[in-house]
Amino acid sequence: MFQIFRAHVDKFIEIDGEEFEKVTSFFRIKKFRKKEDLITAGEICRYHFFVLEGCLRKFYITSKGSEQTTEFAIETWWITDNMAYEHQLRTDFSIQAVENSEVLVIEYQDQERLLREHPVMERYFRYVYQRSYAAAQMRVRYIYTFSKEEMYLHFLEQQPQFVQRIPQYLIASFLGLTPEYLSEIRAKKIS
Repeated sequence: MFQIFRAHVDKFIEIDGEEFEKVTSFFRIKKFRKKEDLITAGEICRYHFFVLEGCLRKFYITSKGSEQTTEFAIETWWITDNMAYEHQLRTDFSIQAVENSEVLVIEYQDQERLLREHPVMERYFRYVYQRSYAAAQMRVRYIYTFSKEEMYLHFLEQQPQFVQRIPQYLIASFLGLTPEYLSEIRAKKIS
């Protein structure tokens, strides 16, 4: 399974086989069943996850008691609560498997040691974080620019790989819609 990670790393940096082998020793491979929590709100955020197979989501519980999905991660995507991870704080988010998933897991202390011992990985993570930050900026822009219906249609167009894999109620949660309103939009689109 490390070949998936290797292919991703190779998109951003050059690293020889011997060094990459050493890099992999900092990670564990873990499997999670559908709806199993990787991290639960209230825990110290000690882990960073790279999806090898499957789909994860990050969410929090609103003041009204509903789940608000803020992020998905599919194959070759990273996910954690970045602020809590960086500062080793309790997270307000939960991360859960949407599908049966296999992930690479690295603990905070191990990632810090990895970056000290293999500086080329600093460059890799810089590229990963830059892309993630750019995607977050675009999402904020869409939230302020698009109507709810336009958000859904844009999501369909830009992320078709999610539509087949993720239950509609989770897509609604991610887009800030009720499942009923999403059904109305979908029905209007079909007719």
